[in-house]
Amino acid sequence: MQRRIMVANRGEIAVRVLRGIREMGHIGVAVHSETDRAALHVAFADEAYPVASYLNAAELIAVARERRCDAIHPGYGFLSENAGFAALCAEAGVIFIGPSAHSIASLGSKTAARELAIRAGAPVVPGSDGAVGGFDEARRFASKIGYPVLIKAAAGGGGKGMRLVESERDLDAALRDAASEAERSFKSAEVYIEKALIKPRHIEIQIFGDAHGNLIHLGERECSIQRRHQKVIEECPSPLVALHPEMRAAMGEAALRVARESGYMNAGTAEFLVDGDRNFYFLEMNTRLQVEHPVTELVTALDLVHMQIETAFGASLDLRQEDIQWRGSAIECRLYAEDPANNYFPSPGRIERLRMPSGPGVRLDSGVYEGWNVPLDYDPLLAKLCVWAGTRERAIDRMRRALGETEILGIANNVAFFQQLLASPAFVKAELHTGFLNEFKFEAEALLDEAELRAAKAVVKPVVAAPTAVSESRWARQGLKELMR
Repeated sequence: MQRRIMVANRGEIAVRVLRGIREMGHIGVAVHSETDRAALHVAFADEAYPVASYLNAAELIAVARERRCDAIHPGYGFLSENAGFAALCAEAGVIFIGPSAHSIASLGSKTAARELAIRAGAPVVPGSDGAVGGFDEARRFASKIGYPVLIKAAAGGGGKGMRLVESERDLDAALRDAASEAERSFKSAEVYIEKALIKPRHIEIQIFGDAHGNLIHLGERECSIQRRHQKVIEECPSPLVALHPEMRAAMGEAALRVARESGYMNAGTAEFLVDGDRNFYFLEMNTRLQVEHPVTELVTALDLVHMQIETAFGASLDLRQEDIQWRGSAIECRLYAEDPANNYFPSPGRIERLRMPSGPGVRLDSGVYEGWNVPLDYDPLLAKLCVWAGTRERAIDRMRRALGETEILGIANNVAFFQQLLASPAFVKAELHTGFLNEFKFEAEALLDEAELRAAKAVVKPVVAAPTAVSESRWARQGLKELMR
């Protein structure tokens, strides 16, 4: 049966979901803010309608009902993990393509998810049982588990409301700052405290369930390369798990125990921290499709968006755990409009020239086009560049080739940053941890010798005015897009 499905999101994830909707023979309905009226996802949709905000649940549901939509796919971010939005969809008779409002509510708060994980028997990082009630309670608990500790927002993620505290003298200020940021970001000032692990790895398990009680995991992703607690490179499989395959089964079963405890269905991701002794600890459950889902798709040959839509409309999973196979290695680089040499500062503006890679084993999930003005209003993610190869070593080589074919002029971006990162010995050896980028030094001017650099800087402005005239010049090919301002 042909369905009408609204995508309540923007950018590359809206384009990705709309493509899946079209492949399945359904009608894709987009919404867009005034800023996004000429966005790529609008062009990809069968129909598109303006909204004041991607965060206005009542407005989104009103549009869905007016346009006779059968379902809403929330993508990630915005309202994708909002239990109230999922409940409103159910009340309006519109299918929410994701877990139930109950599951989102039980896992949406990190403290509630932690309590649920403990009931399910999953290992957790030592920490407070719930939100800390004030400075005195925070001091007592931090002293009990020992420094360093992490203060975290109970109601959110993405690094917002998170502070690392090395000693008691820094605790009060960090607590105030974390609570204030949590209030601004998530409308809740509640924070909790957990033991900070030294140089942990961040490894997550993709799970999937249907409304009939079937639940499986699709393996792990390595997400340890992060800046400001946000991922920038993801891999499937994790190089650590590839060396110790027994970890996949153990972490997968822990993730499924947490999911079963909440009655989970549809796509979700259990995130774990792994210490130097390969002990893993449940961190949180993301009750939505992850940004990095393409690397799992490349290695398992499954389409998670298709699976989301099918199970949301009542289909049973036609997969058993023993059916899942993992082949080769996939890597994803998140291409951002930002300046790695300036603390990853966002770089909004017009994309004067855009040349993206292709060829064997290359996948591009993009939300932009040449001539598009990258707005300051939203996250500066431009596209996700993914590669697949038979081994991790070949995948790294393929990604470096693909990055060499990538050209983004007119805005600062992180293409050259990735070229250097993938060439670093520590990355090649898979010596990964969440503080990796704190130790990695991006050399913005290391791509050329001094004479070439002076020559390049001298022609920056003419290049912006007429990018095609120098698109094949040596310095443009070597990644000096970072110099474009």
